[in-house]
Order: sequence, then C-alpha cells, then structure tokens
Amino acid sequence: MIDTGSDHTLTFRGKAMVAAIPPTQRPSFPLDVDRPEPHAAATEAADEAEMPLPSDPQTFFLGGLFALGVLAALYVASSIILPVVVALLLNLLLQPAVRLLGRLHLPRAVGALFTVFLVIGALVGTVAALSVPATTWAERLPEGIPRLEAHLRVISAPIQALQKVIQQAEQAADAPPGRGSIVSVRRDLGITGVLFAGTRSALDGLFTTVLVLYFLLVAGNIFLRRTVEILPTFNNKRQAVDIAQQVQEDISGYLVTITAMNAAVGVTTAAAMYLCGLGDPLLWGTTAFLLNYIPILGPLVGVCIFVLVGMLSFESLWWALLPPVLYFGIHLVEGETVTPMLLARRFTLNPVLIILSLVFWFWMWGVLGAILAVPMLAILKIICDRLRPLKALGHFLEGE
Repeated sequence: MIDTGSDHTLTFRGKAMVAAIPPTQRPSFPLDVDRPEPHAAATEAADEAEMPLPSDPQTFFLGGLFALGVLAALYVASSIILPVVVALLLNLLLQPAVRLLGRLHLPRAVGALFTVFLVIGALVGTVAALSVPATTWAERLPEGIPRLEAHLRVISAPIQALQKVIQQAEQAADAPPGRGSIVSVRRDLGITGVLFAGTRSALDGLFTTVLVLYFLLVAGNIFLRRTVEILPTFNNKRQAVDIAQQVQEDISGYLVTITAMNAAVGVTTAAAMYLCGLGDPLLWGTTAFLLNYIPILGPLVGVCIFVLVGMLSFESLWWALLPPVLYFGIHLVEGETVTPMLLARRFTLNPVLIILSLVFWFWMWGVLGAILAVPMLAILKIICDRLRPLKALGHFLEGE
C-alpha cells in the first residue's frame, strides 16, 4: 500500500495494481496479469538476476558523450540546478512532517508553508545566535597570532626554508603578459565587492531553494501518479513505484539518521569544549554538526579548526592539543561504530567511490556539492539496482 499524499491511492495485491482514480484515467491491464505461467515467472526471475553488459562499442561511446554532456550542463547551470537538487533532498526529509500535519486535518498548502517557515526560522535563529561568538573569535585572531607563532616555533625553520624557495621561484619566473591589468581590476573591486557578490549569489540560491521546496511539498507524489498513468505496461508501472518508494525510504532514512547523529556529535562536542575551558560551546557544537555532513573530509577540517583554536586559546602546547583530540575521539566513536551500525542495512557503497564522489562534487559545486555527494551516489545505486540494463553499474557501486 503506497500513500501518495492525496485522494488517489495506489495498491498492489499480488501481481495486480488497483488505482483509486477516475475511470477515465484508470490504466488498463491484461486480464491474465494475476496468473502468470510458472515458466514465465522463472524466466523473469532469471532475467532479474542477470547483470547484462552492453556489447556494442557504440553504446559506450554514446553513453560517455551523454554523461559528459550532463556533467557539463550541471557545471555551467550550477546556479539553477544546485538549489533545485537541495530542494529535492529537503523534500524527501520534510515530506513526512507535511503528511503528519495532513493527518491532523491541516491543509497541505498550509502544512507545507508552516514546515518551510519552521526551517527558515531555525536557520535564521542559528545564524543570529552564532554571529556574536564568531565575531568575538574573529577579533581575537590578531591578538592570538604571537601565541600561535610561539606554538609553531618548532616548525618555523622548515617554513622559512619553504618561503625562501617560493621567493626564489617567483624571482626566476617571468610575469605573464597582462598580469598587471588583472591585478588592478581585482584591487579596484575590493573585498567589499567580492563579499557583496557572494552574499547576493547565496541569497538568490536560498530564495530558489525555498520556492522550489514549498511547491514540491505541496505537490506531494503528483509526479509519481502521472508517471504511473502514462507508462504503457504493468511492469513499468510497478518498477516506477518501486524505485520512487525505495529512493524516498532510503534517502529519508539516511538524512534523518545522519541529522540525528550529527546533532549528537554537536551536543557532545559542545559539552567537551565547555569542559576543557574553550568557551562558546554553541559555536563549536554547530561547527561539528555542520562539518559532519561531509564524510571524511569534514572531520579532517574540524580537527584543523580545533588545533588552531586550541593554540590561540591556551599557553601550553599539550593543553592546546586537547580540543582536537577530544573532537577526533568523538568522531571516531560516531563514524566508526554507531553510524555504520545504523546505516549498514540501507547503504553499502564503495568507500573509494565515496571519496572520489566527494572530491568531484566539491570541485563541481563547492561545499554543498560535498554534502550532496553521498545522497546522490546512493540514489544512483538504488536506480541502477532496479533497472536491468544498469544492474552492472549498481553492482560496481556496491561496497563490502
């Protein structure tokens, strides 16, 4: 039984599908669809177990050209496509909340609007709460540079040698033509212009994400219903519903589980930083919460941040290394034991491909691309596992 979020309901009973939709839109099925022949069922099962590989080189060539074209479009139109992708994933995360409000007899449009306002309010409140401690630490940075230099005195000699090598290389290299004009243009632009341009781009992306997210929450599963209505055969309809249901269940489960675990990491990190005397636990807890959305690379950046903050805050070098050690221990417990135990049944992705996906999507879309890398890879595997021509690719993406 699949609830589509409206008055229309799709129900599977054995091999038959009954659609509670108007008779003029009701799909027609063969009369003998409920009683398949035994040898036909065995043949279908054998076909589903196979992972065929295309033997025609033209298929690989055209598929490669299509993939390159899609990636080029994603890169060029990232300002439009990235907010839409973020809205699609947030829709998977927030759709259960809208359905819950619908069961409380709240209209779907009102429930979607309430959910979106709740998310925006949480985001604005978090930014407002973190602005004061972030500004304080930014003001403390110039004062803490001498202390940082004292801690890094051990490696000052290699750094000075590296600086000499860089200076010699710059003196030996000739300046490229037209370099002065480029530098002058950038100086004329100034830091204020760069920050304003970045802020405007971020606000445009946020507005697009919120707008698309609201209409996705209001629409519900309308695209799935229309797809089921226009597909020609029963197997196609069943496959479309199966893929959509599996993507929604697995990705929603992944996002909810990861968000809960990241929240636990944030709370634990905030408590640990407070106990070791670092101060501003809300800032460091939120930092750990956000960085944990990026597998592997996020915690590494977090360790570097806490090393820098510890050196700026404490006189003793060993005491300064306590915050990164505590953060690394928390991440080790969460990343190596708790989260794999919760997600092992849903996701078995190749770790090497996860790293490559993180690097690639970070290059394509920046930090948001790194956050979206694992969910997009999981969606690709779910689709490939359920489409016979792509089963070989789905098996290649699978981990141990």
